[in-house]
Amino acid sequence: MSLLRLVHNRPVLAVSAGGPGPDRRRRGVIAVGAACVIAIAAVAAFLTSRGTPAPPAAAGQVATQRVSQGTLTSQEQENGTVEYAHSYTVTAPSAGVYTALPQAGQVVKQGQSLFRMSGQPVVLLYGDTPAYRTLFAGMSGADVAELNADLVALGDASRASVPAGSYTFTAATAAGLSRLQGALGLPVTGDLPLGQAVFLPGAVDVSSVTPGIGETAATGAMVLGVTSTTLQVAVQIDASQQSLVHVGDVASITLPDGSIAPGKVTRVAQVATTPSSSSTSGWQPSTSSSVEVDIAPDKPAVFQGLDNAVLDVAITTASVQRALAVPVTALLAQASGGYGVEVVQPDGTHKLVPVQLGIFDDGAGLVQVTGAGLKAGEEVVVAGT
Repeated sequence: MSLLRLVHNRPVLAVSAGGPGPDRRRRGVIAVGAACVIAIAAVAAFLTSRGTPAPPAAAGQVATQRVSQGTLTSQEQENGTVEYAHSYTVTAPSAGVYTALPQAGQVVKQGQSLFRMSGQPVVLLYGDTPAYRTLFAGMSGADVAELNADLVALGDASRASVPAGSYTFTAATAAGLSRLQGALGLPVTGDLPLGQAVFLPGAVDVSSVTPGIGETAATGAMVLGVTSTTLQVAVQIDASQQSLVHVGDVASITLPDGSIAPGKVTRVAQVATTPSSSSTSGWQPSTSSSVEVDIAPDKPAVFQGLDNAVLDVAITTASVQRALAVPVTALLAQASGGYGVEVVQPDGTHKLVPVQLGIFDDGAGLVQVTGAGLKAGEEVVVAGT
C-alpha cells in the first residue's frame, strides 16, 4: 500500500512492504494519484535543491535503519499438496478372462506380474516407451533397449553380454528373456509377444481395479489405475510468475512438525489452467490462470504418510551476494519516476539518493538497491509504524 509521511513538515510518499503472501511482489510499479504526484514533486524539488540542505531532524522525529550488505534471496511462497508424481492407466493387452488381479494399495515392481489373463501373467517392465509390437531377434529400437536394460537389472542377462544402452535384440537378449519367461511360468519362446509385458517408468502403486476375477476382457479395456511410488509437492503459481520459476530451482518445504525439507523443482507446466467459476454458494473462487510446479524433496522418505497433506513451500527464484539492501519501507516514489531513499548524513542533514531496485527478499523485508554514493552502514529514513 502507499503511505504518506511527514519529513521536514512536507509530505513524502513511501512504499510499504505489506504482509506476506504471493500478491505482495516486486513485480509492480506503484500507482500514484495525481495529488500525491504534486506533493512528491514539491518534496523532491525541496530535498534536491542546491544550496538548500534539509535541517537536522529533531530527536525521535523520524525512524531510521542502516543500509546493509549481504546475500538476498527472492522467493515465491505458496501452498502445495503432497501427491504421487505420476498416474497411469493399464489396459487389457488382448481379449481373455481375468484370472488374477491385484488389490488397491499393492505395489508392483520390475519383473512382477500386474495381473493374469487366461492364466498367463502380464509382467511389469520399466521403460518410457510403451509396448506396441512383438519383439524378437534382429530387431532394434527404444523398446528393445528398454527390454535389454530390464533383463540386466533383473539378473537374467549380464552387462558383458548385453552392453548398457544396446538397442539391438541379440541372441543374449533372447537367452535372458527365456530365463525370465521360465521364472514367471510363461511359455519360453525367447521373443516378447505384444501383451505379455507392460512398460512403465518405474514401480507402481495400484490405486484402482476396474474388472473382477472371471470377467471377460476386451482388448483395450481399462484394468488398473496406478500411480508412481514417488511423492512430490504440486504447487499452483499464478501464470504471470511462470517465467520466474525454472526446473532445478531450490525449494524449502515446511513439514507438519515445523522442520524444513530441501527440494528442487522438477517440472514447470507449460500450459496454464483456470479454475471453474461455478459455485453453489455465494463464494466465487479465483478465476486467475495458474501453472503447476512440481517439487521433489531431496530425501523422499520425508513425505511418507503425508499423501494429500497441504504444506508451505518457498521456491528460491533469485539470489544475489554482497548486495546493498534497505528496508522496503525506506523506498520513496519520485515524481519523475523511479525510487529514492532518504539518507541521514553525519551532520544530521537529509539527502535524497535516487536508487535502482534489484530483487526483493520478502522474508527479510529488504530490497536490493544501487545508487551513487550509497554505502553499507549509512542510515536511511523508514516509514513509521
